[in-house]
Amino acid sequence: MCIRLGRRDAASEDTSGPVFPRRQVNRPAITTTLRRETGRIWRSRFARNVAMVASGTAGAQAITMAFAPIITRIYGPEAFGLLGTFMAIVAVAVPLAALAYPIAIVLPKDDRDAIGLVRLSAILSVAIALFAAALLVISGDWLTVTLGAESVSRYLLLIPVAMLFAAWQQIVTQWLIRKKEFGVIARAAIAQSLILNSAKSGIGWLHPVGAVLIVLSTLGQALYAGLLFFGARRRYQRSDDLERHDPRTPLRELAYRHRDFPLYRAPQIFINAASQSLPVLMLAAFFGPAAAGFYTLGTMVMGMPSTLVGKAVNDVFYPRITEAAHNGENLTRHIVRATGAMFAIGVVPFGLVVVFGPMLFSFVFGSDWAMAGEYARWLALWLLAGFINRPSVATIPVLSLQRGFLLYELASVIVRVSAIVLGVLLFQSDVVAVTLFAVVGVVLNLFLIAWVLRTVYGLENGRLHG
Repeated sequence: MCIRLGRRDAASEDTSGPVFPRRQVNRPAITTTLRRETGRIWRSRFARNVAMVASGTAGAQAITMAFAPIITRIYGPEAFGLLGTFMAIVAVAVPLAALAYPIAIVLPKDDRDAIGLVRLSAILSVAIALFAAALLVISGDWLTVTLGAESVSRYLLLIPVAMLFAAWQQIVTQWLIRKKEFGVIARAAIAQSLILNSAKSGIGWLHPVGAVLIVLSTLGQALYAGLLFFGARRRYQRSDDLERHDPRTPLRELAYRHRDFPLYRAPQIFINAASQSLPVLMLAAFFGPAAAGFYTLGTMVMGMPSTLVGKAVNDVFYPRITEAAHNGENLTRHIVRATGAMFAIGVVPFGLVVVFGPMLFSFVFGSDWAMAGEYARWLALWLLAGFINRPSVATIPVLSLQRGFLLYELASVIVRVSAIVLGVLLFQSDVVAVTLFAVVGVVLNLFLIAWVLRTVYGLENGRLHG
């Protein structure tokens, strides 16, 4: 589905870039401009919505961080390595759970079609989970041997369960985003984090093994989906009243109308997840579960700032940039401002880990986790670049750039795999493998931002002169 940029008269179109004076720019003028723009951004509805979602994510991540020193001392690197290996396989499978149709729920102008996409996504999620379960029963042993993940072979049948609940979670989340019910998302995130981490700590005192982490993480998906569903129930019933007065759009028609999501977005997410899961699987296969555990903790901790604000920005920016495209607004300005704000927010926390990573991890999580800090100082560079590209990624479905995004992911996975293989086979070093993977990730994310900005700028110029 492609949303056309609205057309306006050239005389009324604001074609200016970032607002700077045309006269000679001096430092006080820049400072004044930045202060004015920053104040205006934080007074906007967009910033308030971001703050609401971020507050829930912040609460959830603060709870996770509070429990992390306890959980890491209870379970140890090898147990975390088992969890990381299992979740790496789940992360690759989840994008196939509903073929990315839930992402399209935000796009339709009326609720009737959005509800149809909810139904379509739910039906697909059940069918695909059943198919995955049958496939694992038949060829699960072959899969674990191929991936070098024999350590989690006993838990393979939990993968379809995790896929199903992850799909339902995404369906309800996208509906709530459509309705701008960001408070429901925030409250559900906090409740799920508190319950899940309490269970990990409590049960871990009795059975500090990786199986506990794997089972509880799977149940955590179900818990989050349930909390979101009950929070959305009242809003869903209101929309059901609307549907009784309007004829349904056939699900087959909706599936065809939004076919670019299963054709391009689902493979793109799948490939991206595969490329990000490969380090865990390869580290586990070549260097053992402990190395996978170090990487898992490093990405978990470093991913918290990214999850805290990045997901909140994406959830709010996606409907906002969709609306801006419908109204013919200056999309380039929206993307540049949001990207700059993301960099300003992320550079300090990520920078601290780059400088003090091993020392921080040893102090917070125990001396056994110093190597995780060494991983994290390199991963921080990659995750910062991924953090600032959120506005660009949110713009991709709005302008139907999924095909190009898929090609980007195909190329990037080849480069990322090559970087890991180089570190493992030539240098025989887990640290070098992680370092090369992170550096390649930085370059790829910056390229993605430049590609989206160039595409949007070209479309807007074509609108003005077409």
